[in-house]
Amino acid sequence: MLSRLYGVLVPFFVSFLLAYIMAPLVDFVQIKCRVRNRILSVIITLLVVTGCIAGVIAIMTPIIGHEVRSAWVSIENYVAEFDINQYLSPEAQKNLLTWAENFNLENALSYPEVRDAVQTMIPKIMSWISGGLSWAVELVVVFMGILYLVFLLIDFNKIRDNWINYVPQRFRRQAATVMSDIDRNMNAYFRGQALVAALVGVLFAIGFTIIGLPMGIVMGLFIGVLNLVPYMQALGIPPCIILCLVQSAQTGRPVWLTLLCLAIVFLVVQSTQDMILTPKIMGKVTGMGPAAILLSLSIWGALFGVIGMIIALPMTTLIVSYYKHYIINNRRLEKVSTSDTKNRKKS
Repeated sequence: MLSRLYGVLVPFFVSFLLAYIMAPLVDFVQIKCRVRNRILSVIITLLVVTGCIAGVIAIMTPIIGHEVRSAWVSIENYVAEFDINQYLSPEAQKNLLTWAENFNLENALSYPEVRDAVQTMIPKIMSWISGGLSWAVELVVVFMGILYLVFLLIDFNKIRDNWINYVPQRFRRQAATVMSDIDRNMNAYFRGQALVAALVGVLFAIGFTIIGLPMGIVMGLFIGVLNLVPYMQALGIPPCIILCLVQSAQTGRPVWLTLLCLAIVFLVVQSTQDMILTPKIMGKVTGMGPAAILLSLSIWGALFGVIGMIIALPMTTLIVSYYKHYIINNRRLEKVSTSDTKNRKKS
C-alpha cells in the first residue's frame, strides 16, 4: 500500500516536514508580534519566507547571468578555435573516419546484445518523454503541497496538542514519551545538519574560488544546500565537471589539470566533513560515528529513498536509544535483582 500511495504521500510528508520547521516562525509572529489571527500569521510567515528566497534569487541572478554569458562566450571561442590534432593523432583520425564510413546500422543491430540493449532503452526513452510531458501533473502536485502546507500550519498547534487523544488510554504515556523523544532528536538533527551544510557550502565556495572555477561561490553554496540531505552533494559533481571544461576553455589550461584541482577540492572538503565536522557536530547530536552514520543513511535510503535519508539519523538515534534503555538496561537490572535475591537467600 505504501508503494502504491508513494506519489500521494510524498507531497504530504514534505509539506508536514516544512510545517514542522516553519511552525515556530508562525508562533513567533502570532505571539511575539501580537498577530492574534492564526491564518494571518501563516500568511505573513509565508510571505516573509518567500520574500527572503526571492531576495536571494534576485541577488544571485545577475552574478549567475554574468558567469553564464562569460562561459558561453568562452565556449564559442573554444569551439571556433578547436583543433582536433591536439587530442587525436592523424592515424587515430584516419581510423575513426574509416570506421564511420564503413559503419552499417543494420549490421550493428543484428547483434543480439545491441538488439537487446535497444529494446531495453526504448521503453525508458518513452517513459522519459511521457514524464517530460506530464508537467501539468507536477504543477498540480506542487499546488497540493502548498495547500497541505497552509492547512497544516494553521492547525499545527491543534494537531500537536490533540493527537494524543487518538491513542488508547493505556498506551498514551508510552506514545507521549516516544513522540517527545522524536521531537527532541529531530530538532537536534536539523540544527546540526543545517550547521554542517552551511560550513560545507562555505568550504566549497572558498575552494572553488581558489581554483578559479566559474560560478565558484554559487556552485559552492548550491552544494551546501544539497548537503542538507547527507551525502547528496554528489549530485553537484556533474555540473562542476562541466564548469571545469568551461574554465579550461577560458584560460587555456589543460583539462586534466582543472579536473585534478576540482578533485582536490572535493577530497579536502569531503575529508574535512567526514573527519571533523560530522563527528564533532552530528556525532555529538546523534552519538554515532561516521561509519554508523553512513550505514544508517544507506539502509534508510534503500528502504524509503530521499525521505529515508532525511529521517535516517534521528530515527536510528531513537532506535539505538530505546534499545539501550529497554533491552540492555533491563537485562542489567534483571541481573542486579537476581544477584540481590541470591545474596539475600544466602544471608
